[in-house]
Amino acid sequence: MDNDAQITLGDTVRPADSHPTKKVLCIEDERFIGELYIRALSKAGYDVTLEVDGARGLTLAQSDAYDIILLDLMLPNVTGIEILRTLRDPNKTPHLKAKIIITTNLEQREDVRQDIERQADGYIVKAEMTPRELVDFLNNID
Repeated sequence: MDNDAQITLGDTVRPADSHPTKKVLCIEDERFIGELYIRALSKAGYDVTLEVDGARGLTLAQSDAYDIILLDLMLPNVTGIEILRTLRDPNKTPHLKAKIIITTNLEQREDVRQDIERQADGYIVKAEMTPRELVDFLNNID
């Protein structure tokens, strides 16, 4: 089979040598950044949902319908740190399978950043990563 061959799985068409479609929840209140992520990740074969509100993002994340959660820290109604703590609390979110990747431009004190990194599966400074680099980063998550 040549590299340009296509495999059809349900309604999803993707290159034969690509990974199975992963569902990504992007909780990001900056619509421009969210749209950049949607465009890059969709082009790479990811199924992306964007939510701009922290409270609604938490509800979606707790549905356990996603493989990866891109979580901004500065969100309206519920902060990313509150969402992260809720998702990592087995009493509030008992069966979360998603990898949680923090996305922020906010400078953190070193102790705060270390605490966040211990709870998350990745930590990205948005200003230091292009959408293409984000795709490469997510492609390497197990």
